Amino acid sequence: MENITYEAAYAELKKIASEIESESVSVDVLAEKVKRASELITFCQSKLRSTEQEVNNIIKQMETKNTPNT
Repeated sequence: MENITYEAAYAELKKIASEIESESVSVDVLAEKVKRASELITFCQSKLRSTEQEVNNIIKQMETKNTPNT
Protein backbone atom coordinates (compact mmCIF):
# COMPACT_ATOMS: atom_id res chain seq x y z
CA MET A 1 0.00 0.00 0.00
CA GLU A 2 1.34 3.42 -0.92
CA ASN A 3 2.21 5.96 1.76
CA ILE A 4 -1.19 6.88 3.07
CA THR A 5 -2.39 8.11 6.43
CA TYR A 6 -5.07 6.39 8.45
CA GLU A 7 -7.32 9.42 7.99
CA ALA A 8 -6.92 9.37 4.20
CA ALA A 9 -7.56 5.62 4.05
CA TYR A 10 -10.64 5.97 6.25
CA ALA A 11 -11.97 8.87 4.16
CA GLU A 12 -11.49 6.88 0.95
CA LEU A 13 -13.20 3.88 2.52
CA LYS A 14 -16.18 6.03 3.53
CA LYS A 15 -16.37 7.42 -0.02
CA ILE A 16 -16.35 3.93 -1.54
CA ALA A 17 -19.02 2.75 0.90
CA SER A 18 -21.18 5.76 0.07
CA GLU A 19 -20.80 5.16 -3.68
CA ILE A 20 -21.76 1.51 -3.31
CA GLU A 21 -24.71 2.29 -1.00
CA SER A 22 -26.05 4.94 -3.38
CA GLU A 23 -25.59 2.52 -6.27
CA SER A 24 -23.54 5.11 -8.17
CA VAL A 25 -20.88 2.49 -8.91
CA SER A 26 -21.31 0.68 -12.19
CA VAL A 27 -21.15 -3.07 -12.22
CA ASP A 28 -18.00 -2.81 -14.30
CA VAL A 29 -16.02 -1.17 -11.48
CA LEU A 30 -17.80 -2.72 -8.50
CA ALA A 31 -15.28 -5.54 -8.04
CA GLU A 32 -12.42 -3.02 -8.26
CA LYS A 33 -14.04 -0.82 -5.59
CA VAL A 34 -14.68 -3.80 -3.29
CA LYS A 35 -11.06 -4.93 -3.69
CA ARG A 36 -9.79 -1.44 -2.85
CA ALA A 37 -12.14 -1.28 0.16
CA SER A 38 -10.75 -4.61 1.38
CA GLU A 39 -7.18 -3.28 1.09
CA LEU A 40 -8.14 -0.12 2.98
CA ILE A 41 -9.87 -2.09 5.74
CA THR A 42 -6.79 -4.29 6.17
CA PHE A 43 -4.55 -1.21 6.29
CA CYS A 44 -6.76 0.55 8.86
CA GLN A 45 -6.99 -2.53 11.09
CA SER A 46 -3.22 -2.97 10.98
CA LYS A 47 -2.64 0.70 11.77
CA LEU A 48 -5.05 0.55 14.72
CA ARG A 49 -3.41 -2.60 16.10
CA SER A 50 0.11 -1.16 15.85
CA THR A 51 -1.01 2.11 17.43
CA GLU A 52 -2.72 0.25 20.27
CA GLN A 53 0.44 -1.80 20.88
CA GLU A 54 2.60 1.33 20.82
CA VAL A 55 0.33 3.12 23.30
CA ASN A 56 0.33 0.06 25.60
CA ASN A 57 4.13 -0.03 25.49
CA ILE A 58 4.31 3.66 26.40
CA ILE A 59 1.90 3.13 29.30
CA LYS A 60 3.99 0.20 30.57
CA GLN A 61 7.14 2.32 30.38
CA MET A 62 5.44 5.11 32.30
CA GLU A 63 4.22 2.69 34.96
CA THR A 64 7.71 1.22 35.31
CA LYS A 65 9.27 4.69 35.71
CA ASN A 66 6.67 5.74 38.28
CA THR A 67 6.87 2.57 40.37
CA PRO A 68 9.04 3.16 43.43
CA ASN A 69 11.76 0.60 44.02
CA THR A 70 10.88 -1.57 46.99
